[in-house]
Amino acid sequence: MPHSPPPRPAATARRLRIIGAASGVGAQDHECEHGPVAFHRSQAWHELEHHPAIDWGVTLYAPDRPGLSPLERIAQLCGKLADEVAEVRRAGEFPLVLGGDHSVAIGTWSGMARANGAPLGLLWIDAHMDSHTPETSHSGAIHGMPLACLLGRGDKRLLGFGLPGSQLLAAHTVVLGARSYETEEAELLERLGVRVIGAGEIAARGLAAAFAEALRIVSAAPHGFGLTLDLDAFDPRLIPGVGSPEPDGLGTWEVLEGLRSVARTPGLCGLEIVEYNPDRDRGGVTADLIADLIGAVLPPGRQRG
Repeated sequence: MPHSPPPRPAATARRLRIIGAASGVGAQDHECEHGPVAFHRSQAWHELEHHPAIDWGVTLYAPDRPGLSPLERIAQLCGKLADEVAEVRRAGEFPLVLGGDHSVAIGTWSGMARANGAPLGLLWIDAHMDSHTPETSHSGAIHGMPLACLLGRGDKRLLGFGLPGSQLLAAHTVVLGARSYETEEAELLERLGVRVIGAGEIAARGLAAAFAEALRIVSAAPHGFGLTLDLDAFDPRLIPGVGSPEPDGLGTWEVLEGLRSVARTPGLCGLEIVEYNPDRDRGGVTADLIADLIGAVLPPGRQRG
């Protein structure tokens, strides 16, 4: 039986439910699987959890049964995650997925598209494009493929968790902050019509202007939009606890300001923060940033300064 899509949410009327996606199976460094549990136990979360508009829901894990390949483990996790996101969305809450490597995005945004009944816009903030297919990947790591999967390209076992075909509207999808990628990824995104605002363009224009353009594109999607943020988008000298650190990167204050603008925009229906590697964190600074990022989308109330 078809579901009516949830209404486009007002920016000030959201209740957040966190879904942990504890998997590092898609990455070469598997330590991101510990990210959701480590954050849930952190002081940063303990300070944030008292906000009246946020709850921690479930934490999902990739199955680890004998005979399952990494791809099969990821596919099963993404299926469960898609179900959970769709259920939270249909209940009128705001899903906030905390990963885990970026392959979990396949489940997050498939579930959102399913709940909304139509493909979405998506702002993809990342040092990488994550748009390989098995035929173009240099490493075979599935966390380098989720955006291609969400656009309907890739291994069939990683497609179709939400809607048939693409889960995203390519014309309302933006990759922001990419600074490490392969030619094949850039060619695929250009062919599909995805706007890419890379590190060089951000340096020339400024992040505020780039963020504003990205938000205009994704928020024009008729059935809502989401935001996925890979922590490796940030400068690893400032934010060390990430799965695949790349030199240079974005500053924290500017991204937080941009996220506050996103949070005020009607149509935002979900947030995802991925690739937290607590083994590389120093003094909890990465966990603190995650709490601040979450706080940026919370409605007014008790939250971190």
